[in-house]
Amino acid sequence: MDLVKGRHVKAVAKKDLKGLANEKTILFAILLQLFVAMFSSFLMVGLTAMYDPSSVAGYSRVQYPIGYSGVDSPLLEILESRSDLRVHQLDLSTAVALLRDRQIAAVIYVPETAPEADEPVKVSLFTIQNDIQTAVISQKIRESLMSYEDYLRKVRSSRLSVEPTVLQFPETSGNASFYEFVYGLLIPLLLFMPAIICAALAIDLITEEFQHHTLETLLATPVTFAEVIWGKVLACILLVPLQAGAWLILLSANGITIAGIPQILVHVILTSSALILFGALIALYYRERTAAQVIFSLAVVVLMMAVLALPENPFSSIVSLATGTAGPGQWLVLAVAAAVTALLCALTHLAASRNPV
Repeated sequence: MDLVKGRHVKAVAKKDLKGLANEKTILFAILLQLFVAMFSSFLMVGLTAMYDPSSVAGYSRVQYPIGYSGVDSPLLEILESRSDLRVHQLDLSTAVALLRDRQIAAVIYVPETAPEADEPVKVSLFTIQNDIQTAVISQKIRESLMSYEDYLRKVRSSRLSVEPTVLQFPETSGNASFYEFVYGLLIPLLLFMPAIICAALAIDLITEEFQHHTLETLLATPVTFAEVIWGKVLACILLVPLQAGAWLILLSANGITIAGIPQILVHVILTSSALILFGALIALYYRERTAAQVIFSLAVVVLMMAVLALPENPFSSIVSLATGTAGPGQWLVLAVAAAVTALLCALTHLAASRNPV
C-alpha cells in the first residue's frame, strides 16, 4: 500500500474546496438548507399546518365572528366568554346565508332539547368545506363544545348507576404537532442532508478526474492516487461539521432549544464520514458519474430503510440528544458508527492504493 503523506492530502483537499464555487448544484442545495434553517420558525407553522391544520389554532389571534341559532343554552355563555370568538344570535337561515357569503366563520345550531332531557342534545355545526380558516375555527369551537359536554355530564350525573373511573393524565405544555415536526423531522433532516450532499459531492470529485482525464496530470506530481482520493474525501468530510454547526446555530437563533449539541455533532460527523466513504468506494468502482450517482442513490434509500427499521439508529439518537432524553443506546449507535467508518476507511484505502489505470 502507498504511504499517505498528510501535506499532500491537505493540498488536494484545499484545491477541491476552492473549486466548490463551480459546483452550482451543491451550492444550491446548501443554500436551500440555509433558507430552511434561517426561516425554520415560519416554515414550522406552514408545514405543520399541511398535515395538522388544527395545530395553528393556538397561534391565531384573530377574533372570528360566528352565528348562533336555536334556544339559549349554557353553550351560548361559553362561546361568548371566549375572547377569540364574536357571537351573533341569528335565525338559522340568515346565519347560513351569511356563512355562504363568508361574512361569518361558522354557524352553531342548538335544538330545544333540555339539558336534563332523556334524549341526547344534538348540536349542529355549519362550516365552509376545504378551508384553512375552517380548521382553525373548528378547533376553537370544539373546545367550547367539550366544555358544554362536561356541563351536560354533570346535569345528567344522577343517571349513573356506577361511579366512573377518573383518569389522571400528566400536564403537557406546547403543541405536540410542532414538537414532532421540529424534533422528529426538521432537525434530523437538516443535520443529515449535509451527509448525503457531501457524499454525492465526493462521487463527483472522484469521477470527474477519470472523465476529464485530469488524473494523469495529478499523478505526474509527487501526489499519489491514494492521497488524491483521501484529499477529496477529507474536503467533503470537513464540510459536514461546518454545515451542521451552522444549522444548529440558526435553529437556536429561531428559538428552538437543542440539547447535547457536541454529542450531536460527533454522531453527525461519524455517520456522514461513513456515507462519504461509501460514496467514494462506489465512485472508485464505477468511475463514471451518472452510474455512480444512480447506484449511490438507490443504495442510500435501501440503507435508510434498513437503518430506520432498527430500534436504535442515528436518526433516533439525534432526536433523543436534541430533546435531552438520550440514554445508553446512543453510545451503542456511536460505537457501531465508528466501527463501520473504520471498516470503510480500510476498504477505501485498499481501493485507492491500487493502480488507478
